[in-house]
Amino acid sequence: MTYCVGMVLDKGLVLMSDTRTNSGVDNISVFRKMHTWSVPGERVISIMSAGNLATTQAVISKLEERSKAPEDRSNSLLELPTMFQVAVEMGNMLRETIGDTQKNNGASGGSRFTASLILAGQIKGMEPRLFMIYPEGNFIEASVDTPFFQIGETKYGRPILLRAYERTMSFEAAVKLLMVSMDSTLKANLSVGLPLDLMVLERDVFEPQHERRIEAGDPYFEEISSSWGDALKNAFQSLPDYEMDTASKIP
Repeated sequence: MTYCVGMVLDKGLVLMSDTRTNSGVDNISVFRKMHTWSVPGERVISIMSAGNLATTQAVISKLEERSKAPEDRSNSLLELPTMFQVAVEMGNMLRETIGDTQKNNGASGGSRFTASLILAGQIKGMEPRLFMIYPEGNFIEASVDTPFFQIGETKYGRPILLRAYERTMSFEAAVKLLMVSMDSTLKANLSVGLPLDLMVLERDVFEPQHERRIEAGDPYFEEISSSWGDALKNAFQSLPDYEMDTASKIP
């Protein structure tokens, strides 16, 4: 499974994804789910993926034209004039890849090979933009009412985002919030796991402002996890106690 989050702030965009694709006591695989391309001073574009690994890798390979010799490759994401057109291109490519894979494997109409994407980035002269692209190729864009997107195992990390997100928050606060959201998901679901990939895209910078991989044993992430657990316990203990009223038993 997967958990990826993309968030829009006044200052720019913040992205985080896990890297686990298979889970089990003796079968854990790690693959990057976040891919970024930039033309310094002109554009930066990042994609996070969830779903069938072969499908998402095929999309990335087609995007980078890996079937061609290196000197003949031309990444369309670095040439299209707007982020909207980038989203259209990615949607078409995802839909075609899923359709071709299902057809070749005799899985017409099935969901075995489906995938979804979060597309984030900015092109010079335009606003930073965030899109969620569905397996059918259609997409939606983040807005004031919907300022962040999640794909994969979304339900465990969503409550903290809804309660604590503010569009004016700093990058540092946003990273902390995403770490709490990710930690809640890791605690609840074995199929999401470390390492985590983090990307901060500052408005009008057009290259990653901050990028790192958070490995198991990372001191800051461990402190966030431990402190958040303690804070939840303290908050629970501070709530008023329920009083048993023995006089009002249900007959």
